[in-house]
Amino acid sequence: MREFVVEADGGSRGNPGPAGYGAVVRDAATGETLAEAAEYIGVATNNVAEYRGLLAGLRAARALDPEAAVHVRMDSKLVVEQMSGRWKIKHPGMKPLAADAAGVFPPGRVTYEWIPRESNKHADRLANEAMDAGGRGEQWRPPEPSATSAAPPAAAAPEPAGPPGDAAAGAARVRAALAGGRPAGARAGEPAAGAGATDPTGVPAESGTPAEPGVPSGTAGPSGAPRGSGAAQADVRAARTVAAPGWGPPDMGAPATFVLLRHGETPLTPQKRFSGSGGSDPSLSAAGREQAERVAAALARRGTVQAIVSSPLARTRETAAVVAARLGLDVTVEDGLRETDFGAWEGLTFAEVRERYPDDLNAWLVSADAAPTGGGESFARAGARVAATRDKLVAAYAGRTVLLVTHVTPIKTLVRLALGAPPESLFRMELSAASLSAVAYYADGGASVRLFNDTSHLR
Repeated sequence: MREFVVEADGGSRGNPGPAGYGAVVRDAATGETLAEAAEYIGVATNNVAEYRGLLAGLRAARALDPEAAVHVRMDSKLVVEQMSGRWKIKHPGMKPLAADAAGVFPPGRVTYEWIPRESNKHADRLANEAMDAGGRGEQWRPPEPSATSAAPPAAAAPEPAGPPGDAAAGAARVRAALAGGRPAGARAGEPAAGAGATDPTGVPAESGTPAEPGVPSGTAGPSGAPRGSGAAQADVRAARTVAAPGWGPPDMGAPATFVLLRHGETPLTPQKRFSGSGGSDPSLSAAGREQAERVAAALARRGTVQAIVSSPLARTRETAAVVAARLGLDVTVEDGLRETDFGAWEGLTFAEVRERYPDDLNAWLVSADAAPTGGGESFARAGARVAATRDKLVAAYAGRTVLLVTHVTPIKTLVRLALGAPPESLFRMELSAASLSAVAYYADGGASVRLFNDTSHLR
């Protein structure tokens, strides 16, 4: 049985913040690097990024040889102890990742070891490269092979003979995974590991560009053939980068990512009064201005926002201006991001509306088509407006990270639409003042939500 060592790491610049992972697969006998994987995953926590790195490393090892034994080395005590079964997994966001990782290889074929951070420099470097790429609005790519040593098309590469642990056969399995075919040795009923395949959670697998950086021509390869020879060199290059999970496959390109910021507090916010686009248009309170300053500092530390778009209302324009001054960006005003018009309910509390307009309120709570008293805007109308605005902004900011400074209803609507949730879900979300969430939109129309309602920058 062939043995691999997987080293994995993940990081977040802000925790949660812009995050990425890195993973490397080594031959346990020789220490040779066989595969690398890295990816920018948007806004996430350190622990989620570490689990994503583990999952990518295990999938890389499986693509090389599904019958191998794997020893995982990580500097995350949490991941090592949880995957070893000694600590319980309580965080709901990590349970499915841990379950996916546990299912890549049969139980008993993967062992875990904690290592100090200085012993995990390769995976750490890859994770940071991925985060740097994300900051540029790109996805991580391995170095391109030179023109003289470029690998032939994966689909044309023949499957070499040899036992499951043979290096050339393992490299061919990676080529098959990259090309979308079923790797030799895959169990019946398993999906192909290449583009278009899905893991058990339904997330499309990704593949990178094969490369063999820094390998001198003429040195011996694992199969005994000189690395300068075409077939052996292609085998090693093909094994360098394998499928890795993510928000979207790399051939979709970088997504349009909307970082959603609710404005800071106004005098009406702590009183929980209806405050839409048809009321007094209040400005930020002193507390709201302080919140704006703090979120601006947090976004500056993360360093991923490339443009700012604001609702036309005073409280959002003031919040956006504070952030823009800190980031050195201009603000574009978009009318479609305004808050719902609450008609006669503007400035009232929920209890006051219940007392004055009970029938209208009850209808509003059960139907998205019902409008607030006095010519207000229904959630159905507001939703159509926000959806049209979303489509306009996705087209305008494809591949970029944009801060949208807006209100409760537009943010909840963007999240609801991305999740495919019913209209009544709007009443089941809570959104704090100056909180952050994120939605990424891909070229195929898919969307992924990072709903973390982050107010850590306010403390």
